[in-house]
Amino acid sequence: MGLLIRLIELLVIVLPLIGVGYATFKAIATARGRQEIEAPRGAAQGVDGAQRRAINRTIEEHDRTDTRWLDYELDVAKLLDYPLMTDMRDPLTERFHRAKLRADFLRPADVADLLGDRDAAREYRDAVSEYVTAFDVAEAEAIRRRRAGFAGEDQQRLARAQRLLRVAADTAATSQERDRAYRLARRELDGLIVLPERARVALERGISGELDG
Repeated sequence: MGLLIRLIELLVIVLPLIGVGYATFKAIATARGRQEIEAPRGAAQGVDGAQRRAINRTIEEHDRTDTRWLDYELDVAKLLDYPLMTDMRDPLTERFHRAKLRADFLRPADVADLLGDRDAAREYRDAVSEYVTAFDVAEAEAIRRRRAGFAGEDQQRLARAQRLLRVAADTAATSQERDRAYRLARRELDGLIVLPERARVALERGISGELDG
């Protein structure tokens, strides 16, 4: 009888300890399992964040180079100072325009389009790098040569066209003066260089607006 009582007393002491130990073990196992799940998820989010930042930097570089080219597209007087920027007969100019077209073609509509696609992201990054480099080289050569690639008579034609285009863009001039200046400028440039589409459209819309008014 005494032995039975001692057994019962021992069980009363041990059982709660077993329960506590099991609860502790279960808590540790649960926490460890949660860490194993969260660690890969956190790592994946870190990779996505790094990729997103890299793609955004590439897009910003693309935009900066587009803005530099826009200065030539919209400022005709500047373009005629450095006509090589649109002279597709020159290999450096042709390379720049070809690189721009490729970068524009590969540009994502949204950053998310390139997340998880390392090959596409790398291809776009390389295309923008080529675009920036080609633009730098073409611009440096255009500034160095200015109008030196044109014969004396052609340089005179460019200078006349530049003066006429300033009149065509001058809102203080009459609509008739602007229209006549633009037509004469186009005649001077015929066979020399082609005005960028944006510059041509901006000039024609401005003159047309004056005439319509």
